[in-house]
Amino acid sequence: MGTDARGEGMQKIRIEQHTFMGTAWFAAWLFTIGYLHLTFWKAVFAIVIWPYYLGTNFGSGTH
Repeated sequence: MGTDARGEGMQKIRIEQHTFMGTAWFAAWLFTIGYLHLTFWKAVFAIVIWPYYLGTNFGSGTH
Protein backbone atom coordinates (compact mmCIF):
# COMPACT_ATOMS: atom_id res chain seq x y z
CA MET A 1 0.00 0.00 0.00
CA GLY A 2 1.38 3.44 -0.93
CA THR A 3 1.48 6.58 1.13
CA ASP A 4 0.14 10.04 0.42
CA ALA A 5 1.99 13.36 0.74
CA ARG A 6 1.61 13.35 4.52
CA GLY A 7 3.02 9.86 4.85
CA GLU A 8 -0.33 8.30 5.72
CA GLY A 9 -1.56 5.07 4.19
CA MET A 10 -3.81 5.26 1.17
CA GLN A 11 -6.89 3.13 0.64
CA LYS A 12 -7.39 1.19 -2.53
CA ILE A 13 -10.55 2.18 -4.38
CA ARG A 14 -12.36 -0.54 -6.28
CA ILE A 15 -14.73 0.47 -9.07
CA GLU A 16 -17.23 -2.09 -10.32
CA GLN A 17 -19.25 -1.75 -13.48
CA HIS A 18 -22.48 -3.65 -13.88
CA THR A 19 -23.20 -2.59 -17.44
CA PHE A 20 -23.87 -6.11 -18.72
CA MET A 21 -26.51 -6.95 -16.11
CA GLY A 22 -28.24 -3.61 -16.57
CA THR A 23 -28.35 -4.11 -20.31
CA ALA A 24 -29.63 -7.68 -19.94
CA TRP A 25 -32.36 -6.53 -17.51
CA PHE A 26 -33.45 -3.75 -19.86
CA ALA A 27 -33.56 -6.11 -22.86
CA ALA A 28 -35.63 -8.64 -20.90
CA TRP A 29 -37.98 -5.87 -19.75
CA LEU A 30 -38.51 -4.72 -23.35
CA PHE A 31 -39.12 -8.32 -24.41
CA THR A 32 -41.73 -8.70 -21.66
CA ILE A 33 -43.54 -5.54 -22.78
CA GLY A 34 -43.72 -6.83 -26.35
CA TYR A 35 -44.58 -10.41 -25.44
CA LEU A 36 -47.42 -9.49 -23.09
CA HIS A 37 -48.66 -6.64 -25.34
CA LEU A 38 -48.70 -4.13 -22.48
CA THR A 39 -49.92 -0.57 -22.94
CA PHE A 40 -47.53 2.29 -22.20
CA TRP A 41 -48.65 2.93 -18.61
CA LYS A 42 -48.83 -0.78 -17.80
CA ALA A 43 -45.30 -1.10 -19.16
CA VAL A 44 -44.08 1.74 -16.93
CA PHE A 45 -45.84 0.13 -13.95
CA ALA A 46 -44.30 -3.23 -14.92
CA ILE A 47 -40.88 -1.90 -13.95
CA VAL A 48 -41.97 -2.30 -10.34
CA ILE A 49 -44.15 -5.39 -10.57
CA TRP A 50 -42.58 -7.23 -13.51
CA PRO A 51 -42.91 -10.69 -11.89
CA TYR A 52 -46.65 -10.13 -11.36
CA TYR A 53 -47.30 -9.66 -15.08
CA LEU A 54 -45.27 -12.73 -15.96
CA GLY A 55 -47.01 -14.81 -13.29
CA THR A 56 -50.51 -13.82 -14.34
CA ASN A 57 -49.73 -14.54 -17.96
CA PHE A 58 -48.08 -17.92 -17.51
CA GLY A 59 -50.24 -18.97 -14.57
CA SER A 60 -53.48 -18.68 -16.51
CA GLY A 61 -52.26 -21.00 -19.27
CA THR A 62 -53.02 -18.52 -22.07
CA HIS A 63 -50.39 -16.75 -24.10
